[in-house]
Amino acid sequence: MAHATSQPEAVSGTERARGRFAPSPTGDLHLGSAAAGLVAWLLARSAGASFVLRVEDLDTPRVVQGTVQRQLDDLRWLGLDWDEGPAVGGPNAPYVQSERCNLYAEAIASLARRDLVYLCDCSRAEVARVASAPHAGEEGPRYPGLCREHGMRERAWKRPPAVRLRVPDDAVITVRDRFQGDFTQDVARSVGDFVLRRGDGVYAYQLAVVVDDLAMRIGEVARAVDLLDSAPRQVLLARLLGGTQPTFAHLPLILAHDGARLAKRARGVPIRDRRDAGQRPESLVAELACLLGLVDAGASEVAPRALLDVFDPSRLDGRREVRLPPPRNA
Repeated sequence: MAHATSQPEAVSGTERARGRFAPSPTGDLHLGSAAAGLVAWLLARSAGASFVLRVEDLDTPRVVQGTVQRQLDDLRWLGLDWDEGPAVGGPNAPYVQSERCNLYAEAIASLARRDLVYLCDCSRAEVARVASAPHAGEEGPRYPGLCREHGMRERAWKRPPAVRLRVPDDAVITVRDRFQGDFTQDVARSVGDFVLRRGDGVYAYQLAVVVDDLAMRIGEVARAVDLLDSAPRQVLLARLLGGTQPTFAHLPLILAHDGARLAKRARGVPIRDRRDAGQRPESLVAELACLLGLVDAGASEVAPRALLDVFDPSRLDGRREVRLPPPRNA
């Protein structure tokens, strides 16, 4: 049985500092995604590192036709560029996850050869009935290992089976986060054996993001803090796949003025709404930079390249959320 150590390995060097932004094409780029993309770009560019753009489109029922091109157009409008990715190419192509499924299959096969995965046909309702403790993340209750003993053997299925990772009992993972500090999670006790491929054949985010970050040699992952809970699972999985996990930088989550999560289709939240209303890209970048505390309040316009000259990531340390100002007519 493979074991996980309690401390992450160090990652250093310009090559390993490569950054990335990986939006999902489930709708137009919105303020929260733009902020994450901006910070990821600033971190990579300030380190003199390459910046990779990747499209995470595995959740096909939620993908909106034409969104990828609109998102790329909005990123360029904001003044962000990338060294590898859609419309640019690069040595790690393809940069669209739905075209990389063979790599995810190979990763599962590698884990299967070491008895680290198994087939599971449990429903969410069955798991919820026997789970000993709720899990606060996005995937529901902790999985209690009902199908562990069956391994990858074929049997009479109640429903098409998923593939789960057999999480080691000693998988206590500490993530050292640039903004949030150390975050420790006992993956076995908190999450249990998590899904790598769903019963409908769709590869899970947790697997795809790790395989792609390893293959693309990503050194730092910048994203919103609501994904911090996923980081220990991804560190564990990277190690079990024989790779060195990236470092992490979980930036504040942008919320509505009342503390609610942003409604992606609410007026003024999609970047496209701001463009259509005549807002200049430098104005929107300044708005995001002020919101995140990267520049002093009151800045009216700044381009990403100019923001690099004053970029100080320490101004984001420890912040868990920021709120948009109330609407002017409120």
